[in-house]
Amino acid sequence: MSHLLRRPTADRPPHPAEPVAGAALRRAFWEGGELVLIGEGRILDAPGERPGQTRIVLELHPVDGSRRPLRLRTVPCYLPEATDDSAQTRHNLDWTGFTARLDPALLPAPAPRSATGWRVEAVVGCGPRLARAPLAAYWCGSGEYPPVGWTGPALQLVPTVEDGALHLTVRPVRARVDSCRARPDGFELRGAAAAPGGALVLRHRTTGAVVESLVHWQGEEFTAAVGTVPRLAEGHWEPALTLPDGDAPLVLRHPPTGACQLPLSADRVLYAKQLSDDRLQFCVQPAEPLVDRITRADGGFDLAGEFPGGLDTPLELVLRHCGDGRERRAAVHPADGGRFTVRLPLTPAGPDGVPRPLGKGVWEAVLCPDGPDDRPGHPLRLHPAALAQLPARARSGDKSFLLQRRWHDTLIVDSLPVLAALERSALRQHRLRTESYPAARRRPLRDAVLYDVFNGRGYACNPRAVHAELARRKLPLEHLWVIEDGQEQPPGPVRAIRQWSPEWYEALATCRYLVGNTHFPEFLRRRDGQVVVQLWHGTPLKRIGRRMPENRTTVDGYLERLDREVPQWSLLLSPSPFATPELVASFGHRGEVLEGGYPRNDRLARPDPDEVAAVRRRLRVPPGRRVVLYAPTWRDDRRGAGDRFEVDLHLDLAAARAALGHDHVLLLRPHVHCGGALPDDDFVRDVADYPDVQDLLLVADVLVTDYSSVMFDFAVTGRPMLFFTYDLEHYRDRLRGFTFDFERHAPGPLLTGSEQVVAALRDLDPARYRENYRAFRERFCPLDDGGAAARLVDRMLALGAVG
Repeated sequence: MSHLLRRPTADRPPHPAEPVAGAALRRAFWEGGELVLIGEGRILDAPGERPGQTRIVLELHPVDGSRRPLRLRTVPCYLPEATDDSAQTRHNLDWTGFTARLDPALLPAPAPRSATGWRVEAVVGCGPRLARAPLAAYWCGSGEYPPVGWTGPALQLVPTVEDGALHLTVRPVRARVDSCRARPDGFELRGAAAAPGGALVLRHRTTGAVVESLVHWQGEEFTAAVGTVPRLAEGHWEPALTLPDGDAPLVLRHPPTGACQLPLSADRVLYAKQLSDDRLQFCVQPAEPLVDRITRADGGFDLAGEFPGGLDTPLELVLRHCGDGRERRAAVHPADGGRFTVRLPLTPAGPDGVPRPLGKGVWEAVLCPDGPDDRPGHPLRLHPAALAQLPARARSGDKSFLLQRRWHDTLIVDSLPVLAALERSALRQHRLRTESYPAARRRPLRDAVLYDVFNGRGYACNPRAVHAELARRKLPLEHLWVIEDGQEQPPGPVRAIRQWSPEWYEALATCRYLVGNTHFPEFLRRRDGQVVVQLWHGTPLKRIGRRMPENRTTVDGYLERLDREVPQWSLLLSPSPFATPELVASFGHRGEVLEGGYPRNDRLARPDPDEVAAVRRRLRVPPGRRVVLYAPTWRDDRRGAGDRFEVDLHLDLAAARAALGHDHVLLLRPHVHCGGALPDDDFVRDVADYPDVQDLLLVADVLVTDYSSVMFDFAVTGRPMLFFTYDLEHYRDRLRGFTFDFERHAPGPLLTGSEQVVAALRDLDPARYRENYRAFRERFCPLDDGGAAARLVDRMLALGAVG
């Protein structure tokens, strides 16, 4: 039941520091005739860790100032997301959530033909401190677009978010549409009005043009039609009844029945829309895919809907990550009557055919023609009847997903982090780092190995080879693998450890061996008897660490973090005599260096034909096709979406397909720092997310790269390399710089144009660079003989035994 209170004559005096409050509406719905509001509110820099510590009252201020504000009591609710979203480490805000229930009958009824409006503010208190804030909208779902409620046959309560605050409007409805039903020749409208008589008029929102239609009246009830003939002009048409006392806009009591879009021509439809405030609108526009049925299914959601005229060509569902532009695709199945069905996958197959959950973040859902990527797509919209089904939740392994909406009716998928809000908040992380981790360091070390590949990205690279060697020896060791987002799972008895979880902090403190191929956490402090093995992930051609240009090393305290991290390493692995001084200087490492080759290249030095064949099958490479791997590195000055860099292949794929498509397969593997969509078809394979690049090097017949360190790994195979160095001077002299004279010692041709690359692939001539290739391998790969993992493990275990 609602609790409305008159504003007290005097509030508690504000804190001298003039406290500031914040409040947001996360969810709104109707239950038992009441509007339920769920949100959060807090005093900035004040705690909210127990029920009642933060007090929240909602104030309803009349927009016209004609009445005193009304107050709505709230009930505290547990909301750890509030602590997480605050991104601060001082206060627990888990109990700053609230629930409020508003009975619309307690709001004063408006005068005839007028509406009353209320602006909602939150009065937030904590101890003696008190402050007010507008009740702002959440970024998606019903918190962004709250649902309208009917409080009587001709009265609505309409919640909207305007100017950063929730507004409540009590609105009389003079023309109500109880049924909007699609017919072959148009839409039939049935409803009731405040007074009988008058015509149906449609007024064009832009031009003001008016079209009239006859209305059949039976008392105050009416029947009318909006037909497809004569055809209306393009744009938005606002319908109203011309009642004796003036025009009355049409308001829908229930969502349209049947199709919402009727074809007018090959490329236009008449669309009956129920707007976010329930008003009816007709639009002449291109068809949209409109989802009216959502069903939970294995691996995702089954969606069904209408798309008249849009199913004449094959379509696919494209899930596009809103941060980095990655894409996942699924087939769309046409059905009779301009309808479609599609399985929205939450764990789509990766480039190796293995299902993997969608990476964390928001994914938009678009229907696109199945073909070249430059053709436009259509965002999936939601039928009004489907809005109440959201949010819809699903789970796959460690991952949770929300099917949600934005901008009222646009479908999105929110892939949630593996860590719950209670675990991932900045406050919780601060306490794990400063309290839990030091406490765990006082416990005995356990005979366990914690492996980390690129901060939890997956099971790959040098740590994978080290694990394989340790497993082969069947030593009494526990094997733990860091997983950041649940994309990859380690094999067999290896235990997955979620990065940043309590068990991850404990493992860092108690595992005898820490094995990684990138930076370790800056708070790590190596214990007596603990062995921290830095394997790194490539021979440096481009300058790294302290040898990068100063404008790169001074960003975000990088060198300071390096100063704290590097002394914790027990052992730094170097792949070659050339790499040793470069790595030592780049990191400022003063400890032990093992010059032993790269464990990940043991597979390249001693390839297994069965493994090669299996990888080719996973990549769908037909027998007899030559495999070309194109693996360019990233450009520091090409910042893209989110924290990624732009992909610029600089390669004419159409020309490559024309010249090579009948007997080649082109694998596209940009650097992991790059984002964006890549083509994927019978000639081009998008392998950006393939879990281990060593698999790709294993099957590639030829490598095309620019300045990527994969060249040093691929040189182990002895197979030809081409170097697409279209920006050589810029990259060498201004962007990164090289550690040696690359132009002189490159083991293949340096090519500056796409046509040169295609021609070189068509007519490979390895003999011309045979001597350069031999010298390159001798200088950079002399230790990649198939025994690197064994040498590394021998030394690692020896260090552990000494400890």
